Amino acid sequence: MEVAFFSARDVNARYADELKAAAARVIDSGWYVLGEELAAFEREFAAYCGVRHAVGVGNGLDALALILRAYKDLGTLREGDEIIVPGNTFIASFLAVSENRLVPVPVEPDAGSFNLDPNRVEAAIGPRTRAIMAVHLYGQLADMPALRALATRHQLLLIEDAAQAHGASLGGRRAGAFGDAAAFSFFPAKNLGALGDGGAVVTGDPVLAHRIAALRNYGSEVKYQHPFQGINSRLDELQAALLRVKLRHLDEDIARRRHVARRYRDGIGHPHIHLPQAASEERHAWHLFVVRCTRRDALQRHLQRLGVQSQVHYPVPPHRQPAYASLLGVQLPLTERLHEEVLSLPIGPTLREDEVDRVIAACHAFECPP
Repeated sequence: MEVAFFSARDVNARYADELKAAAARVIDSGWYVLGEELAAFEREFAAYCGVRHAVGVGNGLDALALILRAYKDLGTLREGDEIIVPGNTFIASFLAVSENRLVPVPVEPDAGSFNLDPNRVEAAIGPRTRAIMAVHLYGQLADMPALRALATRHQLLLIEDAAQAHGASLGGRRAGAFGDAAAFSFFPAKNLGALGDGGAVVTGDPVLAHRIAALRNYGSEVKYQHPFQGINSRLDELQAALLRVKLRHLDEDIARRRHVARRYRDGIGHPHIHLPQAASEERHAWHLFVVRCTRRDALQRHLQRLGVQSQVHYPVPPHRQPAYASLLGVQLPLTERLHEEVLSLPIGPTLREDEVDRVIAACHAFECPP
């Protein structure tokens, strides 16, 4: 039997009865879009994140894009404004910016955390800069105190891409409560995963929340009245009901992820496998456990031969993708090196102790080629 990288089926099987009861409740209600389940989930998720408002949307990319679109509608952002983004991120962070006819300005990460380096962010701020998008990559909070200070000093928006960081915290404040607004994804593999696509925006700004709630629903606040040009991106009742169940189990799932991460960090001691750093236990929700190896592809083949699944997050950085040919001249050597070296090991709340042992043993058995 292989050690699976992640099994959404196993995760959901632990509370299958609760999920089935929630689904039956929605089916029996006869109301499937913008109903009581979504309103309840929005209240509960906002409370979990420690903010006043949550707005459920269709997916994590839409959550990010709608934040920027709402700020444009409100006159805070204008076409052509620059948004500082990490070079080391999934392409969705870039897509949300360019979709709104804004300009992504990629910045190198901190070598230890893989997240935005505040010093490099400050050096990249120019006359057209209007916002910083901090991505909590792999589940670890970016340096939000430093980025908040930068944003305040330069009068910039601070937006959190928290798609991978449900439950990460610092000083008692959870991901989503540091910026002016934050975007979450509920893709099934996330720490808080739906049984399909889903996302949410959280914010303390009632004006922004109200505008996003209209924009996600064809730009409508009242049926058949459309004061804004919106889209259709609504978290449906079924997914909201399922997420309400899983939200109740989120903290215990994160505790299990942290346990697995501790075992890996204590147990893997290979000179060619560099382990991830965590500023503190609470700061990392361990959506992914990402190691670095200069012979990454050889390591992945070795693990596969021993029955250990792994994945590469991500093989090609956004500024090297054909979709962003305009950025091909941008030089981000650290980002590019990371994308050649990173490898994600199995982690999740259903990973058994014997499977953790197998992953550690497989890493120790790796003979690094010259």
